[in-house]
Amino acid sequence: MRRIVPGLGLLLALSSAEPLSAALSKTLVTSGLSSPLFVTAPASDSSRLFIVERAGRIKVFVGDSLNSTLFLNIVSKTLSGDERGLLGLAFHPDYAQTGYFFVNYTAQPDGRLRLSRFSVSPGDPEVADTAETVLLEILHPADNHNGGMIAFGPDGYLYIGNGDGGGSGDPGNRAQNPDSLLGKMLRLDISTVPYSIPPDNPFVLPDTARHEIWAFGLRNPWRWSFDRLTGDLYIADVGQGAREEIDFQPSTSPGGENYGWRLKEGFSCYNPPSNCDPLGVLTDPITQYTHSGSRCSMTGGYVYRGCLAPEANGRYFYGDYCTGEVWSFRFDGITISDSTDHNPELSMGSFNLASFGEDARGELYLVGISTGAVWRLVSDAPPDSCVASVCPIDLMGDVDTSGSVSSADIIYMVNAVFKAGPAPLPIPEAGDVNCSSSVSSADVIALVNFVFKGGAAPCDACALL
Repeated sequence: MRRIVPGLGLLLALSSAEPLSAALSKTLVTSGLSSPLFVTAPASDSSRLFIVERAGRIKVFVGDSLNSTLFLNIVSKTLSGDERGLLGLAFHPDYAQTGYFFVNYTAQPDGRLRLSRFSVSPGDPEVADTAETVLLEILHPADNHNGGMIAFGPDGYLYIGNGDGGGSGDPGNRAQNPDSLLGKMLRLDISTVPYSIPPDNPFVLPDTARHEIWAFGLRNPWRWSFDRLTGDLYIADVGQGAREEIDFQPSTSPGGENYGWRLKEGFSCYNPPSNCDPLGVLTDPITQYTHSGSRCSMTGGYVYRGCLAPEANGRYFYGDYCTGEVWSFRFDGITISDSTDHNPELSMGSFNLASFGEDARGELYLVGISTGAVWRLVSDAPPDSCVASVCPIDLMGDVDTSGSVSSADIIYMVNAVFKAGPAPLPIPEAGDVNCSSSVSSADVIALVNFVFKGGAAPCDACALL
């Protein structure tokens, strides 16, 4: 058995927490929503928050209010209710240039999982074009364990977390079936339509499983996330009847992990009830908790990298849907430390905490499905300025992070703006050299003028965040 944290016991003492230097709390962002499931934003858009509603709607929150017009409405295409609905939303890493975004939903009439691409309307950035490009459909035997979360990794590929197809105990053993896309983490190159397989996906060579598969042995990876600083992947996998677990994949992993389901639930054998990993090939979770105290379903979150709560920086936040409790810990790739109970300050109440979310600045949000509200994590002692934490750029315009602004940065920007190359580093705002709140051809021109013609130096785009 492959254990990332040797000897780590159950995370049962969730209330035995070390105090933070300042208390954390949550502040209401918006309410009056209908079964919200997720919030996110394009990487370069620090002014808006996109809110997913289960029935098939995406709303835009900007300033201090919701737009009256829906960004996207696919209610007629979505089979929703309980664990079904519009489950995932991810914006293309170069959304400012491509206008592409991707959704994952359970489709009419049979609840199959559908991954589709849409684009923003050419004439209105607050509304999506209704034309849909279906990229992938997966038949789904039951109405539960859909997974549904999608996100772009630091490598620019799209990751899709699929549940095992439903039914108690994974009756079809689909999570361990290398020919099934259920119970898996997929990794796709969406630069072509419908998609292509990244050449370094783990089962391309040797050809031992579906090439889309990045990792397997998952039951219902409802919410998972990449640490925006390190690229590490945290997967909160909802358990069967006894345990909830958090799986981990370091950014250096070549993929191919088997996280154990249905052979194991958490650290314990499930089916078979003993001797379930005789070859020691399974990757154990980094932690688990049991269903004591009415806990029943883990809601995964994010490693906090925002500014409004600096004492929370580097903590992974997660919670339980049934109790609404919220906890966090630090993880260095080997050991968990500083496990902290954030209740009642961050508690969301019973059967409410559907998701966490993250905006372009790295701020953390909590989504209440039953109350129809979205909250933001804040500190009781907020910093005077958020620029340093939000925008870790040493030199504006140094988009290749070489330590200087030169013709190489112009080439990098041309590729990013005109050829769908990698986004500016270390965050997209580094390329906003004219402080227009977007990265475009105008920034390329400004950079050319600065490097070759003694023009104005790149402005401090971070100050606008």
